[in-house]
Amino acid sequence: MAISLPQAYLAKVSIQIPSSTQILLNRNHDSRQRVFSHRRQTSISNVSPLRSPVTVSALSNSQGIGSTLVGEEVADVLDRVQVFDLSGNSILISDLWKDRKAVVAFARHFGCVLCRKRADYLVAKKDRMDASGVALVLIGPGSVEQAKTFSEQTKFVGEVYADPSYSSYAALGFVSGLSTIFTPGAGLNVIQAYIDGYRQDWALSFEKDTRTRGGWQQGGIIVAGPGKANVSYVHRDKEAGDDPDIDDILKACCS
Repeated sequence: MAISLPQAYLAKVSIQIPSSTQILLNRNHDSRQRVFSHRRQTSISNVSPLRSPVTVSALSNSQGIGSTLVGEEVADVLDRVQVFDLSGNSILISDLWKDRKAVVAFARHFGCVLCRKRADYLVAKKDRMDASGVALVLIGPGSVEQAKTFSEQTKFVGEVYADPSYSSYAALGFVSGLSTIFTPGAGLNVIQAYIDGYRQDWALSFEKDTRTRGGWQQGGIIVAGPGKANVSYVHRDKEAGDDPDIDDILKACCS
């Protein structure tokens, strides 16, 4: 299948992907998951520093279940962070899980090809979440208009919110920087997403705010609630496309 990727991106990625790793693309899905799972066990301590002074407890890429995984300071900051629904109404982000349990995915940005794949990855398990009374939420660092475009393009069946200030990303300690984008793993993740039929929205990706800030931002996934300070699972992407094991998410939200 022909892959349509921008030449400038391929030029940057190709010089960093050892040719031997191309065999990963020919392995089955289970094999890829084992490789990626192994890589996710590494610490995020060497990732580029955060832009925010908010103190976050040191965690590995994914951590849970059964305890509150953010400190009081982080919970307090989240209780003041506002996000916006598709109608432009503001809501405190912690109100999204105040009275319910929710799986909350944080996108890199609304044009990201890997975030579109992540959305489907989670929606595929929405029946299981619904049966357990768990809400599915996606938040992106961008404008309400960008969030609307993402929702229309992906037909995402969960709730979509915009965080134009990036405040939730800073509070939760999500990493950012070139070193999280141009890695062999990220390159393989992009290529695989294109093979799977996903496409980047380059118009959204090159809007000014996304280009200058969101293009380098990584997201993550949390399971939170009920209760504003109750965050029982945290996964921080260490590079683009660093999806956690879906079974870990389901164990945290639905067991």
